[in-house]
Amino acid sequence: MIVIFGSINMDLVARVQRIARPGETVLSRRADSFFGGKGANQAVAAARVGHGLPLRVAMVGAIGTDPFGTACLKNLEENGVDVTAIRVTDEPTGCAFITVDETGENAITVASGANMALRSDDLPESLLSRASVLVLQMEVPIADSLEAAARARRAGVKVVWNFAPVPAVKERSAIAELLAVTDVLVVNEHEALAIADVIGERSGEDYLKAGSDIARSFGPTCIVTAGSRGAYAITPDGAQIHATARPILPVDTTGAGDTFVGVLANGLAEGLEIGPAMERACAAASLSCLTAGAQAGMPQRQALEQHLNQA
Repeated sequence: MIVIFGSINMDLVARVQRIARPGETVLSRRADSFFGGKGANQAVAAARVGHGLPLRVAMVGAIGTDPFGTACLKNLEENGVDVTAIRVTDEPTGCAFITVDETGENAITVASGANMALRSDDLPESLLSRASVLVLQMEVPIADSLEAAARARRAGVKVVWNFAPVPAVKERSAIAELLAVTDVLVVNEHEALAIADVIGERSGEDYLKAGSDIARSFGPTCIVTAGSRGAYAITPDGAQIHATARPILPVDTTGAGDTFVGVLANGLAEGLEIGPAMERACAAASLSCLTAGAQAGMPQRQALEQHLNQA
């Protein structure tokens, strides 16, 4: 089983010619709603590519009693995600406000709501005892995510942690504590550089050096996603594995990183080595950019396999 411990949001998306600068107002013809939250996105991505296999995906999260929460819960169920560990709280369901420009780039503001009520105790032993991979992000309380990860490591479960957004800590010791319970760290170029700055490694703009410094200093395999350049895995001994990204014309890049993480987790749970798991995750992330919305373009297993088999 793959267990996702993380956020559940409703995304409100406006398409604009260009993303507003500070103090500026830009107009959009309409706003559309999509299901989101990094945790929920990664759960849906993992569940879709695992369709028809014995692997199960379970979501541990928190929602409100409002219509957004009801709709998010139903969406996860319809995508084959086990929702028995999702808690309903008095806080409003998380909501993300996203603007997407004409090139497909995005800017996101998140109102956390019920996500901040998630606690490590919401991860039941009955799920953890059946898990092979636990996936975490940074949109729920860090202390509770840390405890959930530590419990997973003690139980022999592989921990995949997506440091997005980068944790708001400034001490090397705090980052060290998080990475000590992480088997696979997934970050993008900017997140890798930000973490390297916190741990005192001067990487300039070299995100691969930053990833190498993180892996060498703290022990996890560090995967740096780099958009059209694909993804790079750096092991603690300095070995580097590159997975390519196939060229596409993106419609909306929202959710591409979450697609990568969910499909990566699925590959690792199926027993793939890190290289093949990344190749599949890169292909899925590319496909996800062809449709508007974080989850709408996440591929089913058959579509992903067809894409991978194309010359």
